Amino acid sequence: MSATLIDGKAIAATIRGEIRDAVETLQREQGRVPGLATVLVGQRKDSETYVRMKKRACEEVGIVSFGHELPADVSQEALLGVVEELNANPSVHGILVQLPLPDHIDDEAVLAAISLEKDVDGFHPLNIGRLSMKRREPLFVPCTPKGCIELLDRSGIEIGGRNAVVLGRSNIVGLPVAMLLLHRNATLTVCHSRTADLPAMVRQADILVAAVGRPEMVRGDWIKPGAAVIDVGVNAVDDADDPRGYRLVGDVAFAEARQVAGHITPVPGGVGPMTIAMLLKNTLDACARGAGNGDS
Repeated sequence: MSATLIDGKAIAATIRGEIRDAVETLQREQGRVPGLATVLVGQRKDSETYVRMKKRACEEVGIVSFGHELPADVSQEALLGVVEELNANPSVHGILVQLPLPDHIDDEAVLAAISLEKDVDGFHPLNIGRLSMKRREPLFVPCTPKGCIELLDRSGIEIGGRNAVVLGRSNIVGLPVAMLLLHRNATLTVCHSRTADLPAMVRQADILVAAVGRPEMVRGDWIKPGAAVIDVGVNAVDDADDPRGYRLVGDVAFAEARQVAGHITPVPGGVGPMTIAMLLKNTLDACARGAGNGDS
């Protein structure tokens, strides 16, 4: 048995095409063009790369991109001032402050300062709070968890009534994706470093979301035959045969798990492309809803 590959690159490309068509329609019928503002603090290479990718993706689908680059020693007050300016800018429908921020900045205060209607990253405390409650719809869902669910849906994988195991409990992925699965009527287990007999717990999963940040931690014999495996991890491991001196692997031992699972995402090329696609979708939704135009 060899699992069906869930091709995140192809699915994300399809979604970007849908967004591009919707942006054209929005502009033609309502005269609106979505705008996404990114705020980058400092010169972390990974953060700079992510921001460049987001800007290119915006260009591809017709979303206007606004970039703000601030020095690493910027004061919290100055950063909050930039956020307030973007909140007041009617051309900006979505605001993304690239994380992580320097240690002297209070991340929570900055995220809470973003207008709820422009919180396209989905991390405003009210959006997260609504996600954690029954019959409360957040305006936006965090992009990577949203992308995980979209991969399952577009691959025809039933969620309701299935046993779902989330490996990892971060605020960025683990907890939000767990809430999304629960809202979709999965029977949910969240595993972490204190979980007793972790392999046995993972073997119960019809749907496994691995988001723990440990390279190839989940072995093939942990996987229930036929399970859907969504691997969120992106880990660099040394590889002398690779020109870069390293290669990227997920939290799941892909070669082993593929022989057991029913569906599986690769790393790279699985969840990663979906994160930006969902950011674009959230920005489109914010514009269509009227964020920043005085009619939201």
